[in-house]
Amino acid sequence: MKNALTTNPSVLKWIEEKVALTQPDNILWIDGSEEQLEALRAEGCSTGELQKLNEEKLPGCYLHLSALNDVARVEGRTFICSEKEEDAGPTNHWMAPDKAYALLENIARGAYKGRTMYIIPYSMGPVGSPFAKYGIELTDSIYVVLSMAIMTRMGKEVYAALGDSNDWVRGLHCKCDIDEEKRYICHFPQDNTIISVNSGYGGNVLLGKKCFALRIASNLGRQEGWLAEHMLILGLENTEGKTTYIAAAFPSACGKTNLAMLIPPEIYREKGYKVWCVGDDIAWMRIGADGRLWACNPENGFFGVAPGTNMKSNPDALISTQKNTIFTNVVHNLDDNTVWWESMDKNPPKNAENWKGEKWDCTDGSKGAHPNSRFTAPAKNCPCVSSEFDSPAGVPISAIVFGGRRAKTAPLVYQSRDWNHGVFVGSIMASETTAAATGAVGVVRRDPMAMLPFCGYHMGDYFAHWIEMGKKLGENAPKIFNVNWFRTDDEGNFVWPGFGDNLRVLEWIVRRCENNADAKETAIGYVPFAEDINLDGLKDFDIETLKTILEVDKDLWRAEIDGIAEFYAKFGNKLPATLEAEFATLKNNLK
Repeated sequence: MKNALTTNPSVLKWIEEKVALTQPDNILWIDGSEEQLEALRAEGCSTGELQKLNEEKLPGCYLHLSALNDVARVEGRTFICSEKEEDAGPTNHWMAPDKAYALLENIARGAYKGRTMYIIPYSMGPVGSPFAKYGIELTDSIYVVLSMAIMTRMGKEVYAALGDSNDWVRGLHCKCDIDEEKRYICHFPQDNTIISVNSGYGGNVLLGKKCFALRIASNLGRQEGWLAEHMLILGLENTEGKTTYIAAAFPSACGKTNLAMLIPPEIYREKGYKVWCVGDDIAWMRIGADGRLWACNPENGFFGVAPGTNMKSNPDALISTQKNTIFTNVVHNLDDNTVWWESMDKNPPKNAENWKGEKWDCTDGSKGAHPNSRFTAPAKNCPCVSSEFDSPAGVPISAIVFGGRRAKTAPLVYQSRDWNHGVFVGSIMASETTAAATGAVGVVRRDPMAMLPFCGYHMGDYFAHWIEMGKKLGENAPKIFNVNWFRTDDEGNFVWPGFGDNLRVLEWIVRRCENNADAKETAIGYVPFAEDINLDGLKDFDIETLKTILEVDKDLWRAEIDGIAEFYAKFGNKLPATLEAEFATLKNNLK
């Protein structure tokens, strides 16, 4: 092929097939150079795909508006196309591979006519590291090229690392007509292939993200003996300079990014406590040569929800967006050519356009930014990014934390009795839905390990894989916890202050990992003694209030039983006997 950056036969053959299918006018091999990216930014601005923002206030930043019908991940149009329907399982939409390929090829045929095919080589994980997996995405969107340049390690060095190997993930994205009736995001685990058509929205088209790093990678992890998880990774550094690493899974809008970039309360900062962000969304975890579980963030950037991000809730996330960032579906402040979103501050712009590109008046009650508007920012911008961010070995995980948004049921924090009980705790996670996924808001739904939309195979087999990993880890297995920052009082107000004060709970978790804190056994696991959570410096919050959110209400947990049983019934004979036994133990404990 002309100007090809690789001689890899499997890559060249696949690209030739896709060129014949999509019929682009031009082909551009992306090499990752700043010169090439700058030319694409200029072209994106000339076509209106991007708008350059104020270079003094937001250097290197751009605004992108997606189509009005294309603003979130579409779980209903997302398919696992495994050869057997049973392998996709009851929590995924399945389509037969032959049928899916035929359908998608019909939609993609000639879709690049009049357009350029961009060939993006990228690595999930540091190039050359034991964690790294390589992919190539074909797209007709400059927005996708520029976003992948932020979100992944992108460039020609990927071809050098790949060599002649056939072990890479194929990704085809076609904007087509952004027709929501013909929108499909399909995964073919047996072929390591992803095809996305008729969308231009990040989560559906940045194929390295959820599509590769979770749906395809979860399958690879199962085959190869590792875990691909929807988890943040943080390091908590104590006064002695010792850093303990924690991986944590939360459904969207449960404070995941805030926790990943947590700013310790002043009383802790004065003592020298620091939190280091290794990752805010995805963790790949392997058993290291020392027998411990090591984790790596396969991404290179943050794809964060903008509304609610501010200098109080998450200063480091906001600072991360202040250069070389792409903003999607936020308010455009026309007075100074910057951006704004709800609760960014209390000063909405007077002269502005909303996420639809319409003149917007902040006083008319309408939202200026879409609730799922986003920023795509380089992780290196983050003031608290970990020095281990690019470590080829990853970081050793001491604790795994599951969390959700529950008004009354789950206590502030509890610890599982052992690894298998921890898998059970993760498997019954439940939370309230948010705007990050299309559908109703505020409905409680089960979301095991926060992986319900992202597990690329049968979830019963996924639970079994977790149990198998625990066997391999043995005594080296991280301890497993559950947190709930969202307990409410009778008026519906949050009781726990949250945000930076969540460090107080993390500190107890670390002490439990070091066998330096006591706990009391309850029907659901180990709960802290209130005296063991440090409340120093917390205003308007006392130990009696803390006790109310550490309580385990057996009546509420008995009410959970039916919901768990109904959820577990979905998995039929694929539900591991280990989890059946853990469920039986819970029921017995609640008698």
